[in-house]
Amino acid sequence: MLMDISSEMIHSLLPLFMVGTLGASVFVVGMIEGLAESAALIVKVFSGALSDYLGKRKGLAAFGYALGALTKPLFAIAPATGVVLIARLLDRVGKGIRGAPRDALVADLAPAEVRGAAFGLRQSLDTVGAFLGPLLAVGLMLLWANDFRAVFWVAVIPGVLAVALLLLGVREPARHGGDKRANPVRRENLQLLGGAYWWVVGIGAVFTLARFSEAFLVLRAQHGGIPVALVPLVMVTMNLVYSASAYPFGKLSDRMSHRALLALGLAVLIAADLVLAMDDHWTTVLAGVALWGVHMGMTQGLLATMVADTAPAELRGTAFGFFNLVSGIAMLIASVVAGLLWDQLGPSFTFHAGAAFCALALLGLIRKI
Repeated sequence: MLMDISSEMIHSLLPLFMVGTLGASVFVVGMIEGLAESAALIVKVFSGALSDYLGKRKGLAAFGYALGALTKPLFAIAPATGVVLIARLLDRVGKGIRGAPRDALVADLAPAEVRGAAFGLRQSLDTVGAFLGPLLAVGLMLLWANDFRAVFWVAVIPGVLAVALLLLGVREPARHGGDKRANPVRRENLQLLGGAYWWVVGIGAVFTLARFSEAFLVLRAQHGGIPVALVPLVMVTMNLVYSASAYPFGKLSDRMSHRALLALGLAVLIAADLVLAMDDHWTTVLAGVALWGVHMGMTQGLLATMVADTAPAELRGTAFGFFNLVSGIAMLIASVVAGLLWDQLGPSFTFHAGAAFCALALLGLIRKI
């Protein structure tokens, strides 16, 4: 939660900072966001495999959180988009390092019969920080007359506190299996993951292609004339809905077909895209963003649960890593294409295109139900 507060204080303002202060185009914003988010997901494959090899999760997670905290001052001093790119890449690499070991840790500790609820609760608690961060950003922007850099400096504090809490308050669980170590990224082990797991990897990539970076939600709000200091309320709305829905949908996933719930999640994302494509009035934007948050609550914890359920316990770190590798490539493609469409054809066309891709993905998923 603390790291999400730190990150979202910056991320909810960063697209506006890049476009308004540093003079970047929306294509450049999409490129930076795509590279950064995909870097996080790609790095997870290595950190996940390493956590399986070592049989340890906490050390890697702590290093990832520390790297994320150390990059925060770079945003405050950035004179150009090149420094922002470096800071975003390092920040997201830190996220990638900690992500798979943390998810594997949740899977190791949670009993199978409540694993969906456990991932839903973890996602919900993560998202509490994700809406508190933008809320703090709004307050500080109003207090300090839209001083982006001052807000970025304040974001350093919760990042440091997150690292301290992890080091002092989390205990490493007992290692599964024996003491013999082997490279988990081997052909035999990848074959052990099985067809059900690789289907989840594929469907996760499709979801990522259909849902580009949330930076475009921020830009949509700003495009409609919402005052700069109030634009982070868009992310507050999304993450509040996301947080409120993640745990209930996580519990629901323990009792209903995972594929049916994924299909419903895609249908909600189509609705979100169509609403956001309608116009840029603040009420329309908030409605679309709220639907986007419902979609996230329905699908993100569910996909993590499906990875955990289809992967052997001793290969969960590797499984989460490969899942995120493929999703990272999809995220890069989706964000770059969205940035190009926005610059060339406008915001409405970008969201219409997202809805069309979602519809294709939904048709493919329905055939499998």
